[in-house]
Amino acid sequence: MLIKKPNRILPSEITDEAVYKERRRFLGMAALGTATLTAGGLMLPALNALAKPVERKSFPDLKKGPFGTDEELNSFEEITTYNNFYEFGFGKSDPARYAHMLTTHPWSVSIEGEAEITGRFNLEDILKPHTLEERIYRLRCVEAWSMVIPWVGFSLADLIKRFKPTSKAKFVEFTTLYNPEEMPGQKSGILEWPYVEGLRMDEAMHPLTLLAVGLYGKEMPNQNGAPLRLVVPWKYGFKSIKSVVKIRFTETQPQTTWNLSAPGEYGFYANVNPNVDHPRWSQGRERRIGDFLKRNTETFNGYADEVAHLYSGMDLKKHF
Repeated sequence: MLIKKPNRILPSEITDEAVYKERRRFLGMAALGTATLTAGGLMLPALNALAKPVERKSFPDLKKGPFGTDEELNSFEEITTYNNFYEFGFGKSDPARYAHMLTTHPWSVSIEGEAEITGRFNLEDILKPHTLEERIYRLRCVEAWSMVIPWVGFSLADLIKRFKPTSKAKFVEFTTLYNPEEMPGQKSGILEWPYVEGLRMDEAMHPLTLLAVGLYGKEMPNQNGAPLRLVVPWKYGFKSIKSVVKIRFTETQPQTTWNLSAPGEYGFYANVNPNVDHPRWSQGRERRIGDFLKRNTETFNGYADEVAHLYSGMDLKKHF
């Protein structure tokens, strides 16, 4: 189990932004030696690697969230240069290279389905009533790697309560922006776009479930899901959908992107379970980004004390 305790490390004490920006600029210059990037038949010009550093707004006086870990944080550079975000390409470095093309201001979110209050809301109106806090969570990817990330956000449950779901609302469905001109990976046919994910209502209402708008004390970088993403720390990373533009309350289980694409490999629940292997690799061990040696994977990603009761009586090998 992870040992939960309040985090006392300030982002400013860990990362010097000037250092990672200079290194990113150097890597971008080096990328000019490559003429094109091929992503599922998509050709992206390498010139896009010369993205100018983006000044991200700081969130002053962040409240420390109720959950945390004493594990060492991954660096800002590790978190922002090793990503799965297929909308920008299928290599781990592609999102950092191409996500600057995404326009994140202005941004709006559509609230739909089985709720008393629905409509389209500007991101500022979505955020306005909520007090942002910093939470230190692990993110575990299905490919057997993990990170420890200082997210900035607010409880999804607080947002759900605002829109007053009806008794018919058993699930919450989330949808990513569809904009192939700015998210050129969507021009490929590797997945059905736009990306869709979902949670059972009790999972969505759990206090661990976070809507994140930043990391390391500042606004979310595009490659990490700006400007609004989900973080569900006891599930594999593909459940933590990025760049959310629609939240829909439904009576039936949503059809989610990876579950539709490969149902034998990616289940709806996607709870971290070392006893359920991916068909092509073991999930019993994981490698923390930046580490050489692997470690044992923990059930529910180390959050079993908090969330195991949600699945009481369920066969976690069947409902994977």
